[in-house]
Amino acid sequence: MYRNKMKQQGRLIVHTGSMFSGKTTSLWRELYRMKIAKYNVVAFKPSIDSRDDEKKIVSHDNLELDAIKVENLKDILEYAKNNDLDSIGIDEVQFFPNDPDEVIDIFNKLMSMNITLVVSGLDMDYMTKPFEIIKELMPIADELVKHHAICASCGEDAWASYRKSAEDSRIQIGSEDLYEPLCRSCYSKKMKEREKYKNQISLEELN
Repeated sequence: MYRNKMKQQGRLIVHTGSMFSGKTTSLWRELYRMKIAKYNVVAFKPSIDSRDDEKKIVSHDNLELDAIKVENLKDILEYAKNNDLDSIGIDEVQFFPNDPDEVIDIFNKLMSMNITLVVSGLDMDYMTKPFEIIKELMPIADELVKHHAICASCGEDAWASYRKSAEDSRIQIGSEDLYEPLCRSCYSKKMKEREKYKNQISLEELN
């Protein structure tokens, strides 16, 4: 079988960038090619991700991939210990609760089992602060792809995921209803407008 001739065992491939940049689509393509090559492939998604089908990873361009929902990356390690796998796909890795050191440890154990990991995740939150997990995975990745969406305001390459709502929690699950991709300039402009609006509201409340 083809799977006995794998040339890329025990590798880490990371797809990252803003929302709507094609991260999940790229994950789908990587795993689809591996399935064609007869590799044993399983995909996982975080339980916190309530979008779309419970048992599928769905990209923004509606590509679907069967997936298992798990609470913790430890669950993936346990699954791998009990199943013969060549490759694992993990979508939205930034949503898992594991701290970065634990993630590195889990991923190293999986790769030591000759399992190739294909991971996708946001590089920054809506305030453009890096997600710690992605920041730590970048330097140890065998392959790192930074994806860019198209700025919803000017059409340039997007840099950030702008949150339309006033909700200030770091994690808020949503899609086009809550977020839009913006370039650095448009993001800065909108954030300044938001801050100005908040200050006006505060002044009105004081008066």
